[in-house]
Amino acid sequence: MAGLRANVQDPIARFFRERTGSETSRCRARLAPFCEGYGLDVGYGGDPVVAHAIRVDMPVPYTHFGDDPVQLGGDAASLHWFRDEALGFVYSSHLLEDFEDTEAVLREWLRVLKPGGRLILFCPDEQVYRAHCARTGQPYNEGHRHADFSLEFVKRILAHIGGTQIVHECPLIDDYSWELVCVKQASWSGVLQEHRF
Repeated sequence: MAGLRANVQDPIARFFRERTGSETSRCRARLAPFCEGYGLDVGYGGDPVVAHAIRVDMPVPYTHFGDDPVQLGGDAASLHWFRDEALGFVYSSHLLEDFEDTEAVLREWLRVLKPGGRLILFCPDEQVYRAHCARTGQPYNEGHRHADFSLEFVKRILAHIGGTQIVHECPLIDDYSWELVCVKQASWSGVLQEHRF
């Protein structure tokens, strides 16, 4: 997946394996109920949000927390395995911030959702995350692409794209993260606009 390092000896991955578990383990109880029907865990890192999620990651993930192997190995920005409007949910934890073109990735994830399907995101607030790393000594993830990445950053992009309705959001939870669940509306067109964030 673009933006992620393939080094399994990565100090961030090692930090989480040794001390905390996966990021998904922090939000599973809150976000798993939104994962209904057939869907994806994009960038799952060995610990899928729900057992029935299709596990998408790099062929050799840069981090691995559980025993569940990759089912579809490739680029999270291109879900070429799926036709338009095929899935009930797309879940991703701490991956979207690693892409330069956030809008294009969100459009791709929305493309594969059927109307009424849910986009479920658990991501870091970049500035809070940086402060947390400085304060605690947790290794900083150099893969992050946007200094202003936050819930508001993503909500602005989703508003620009249109065709989604937010049904759940939490601006700061679990030290430095935020969560967002939106439902794809039948009116979503997927037409790429000129403006990029």
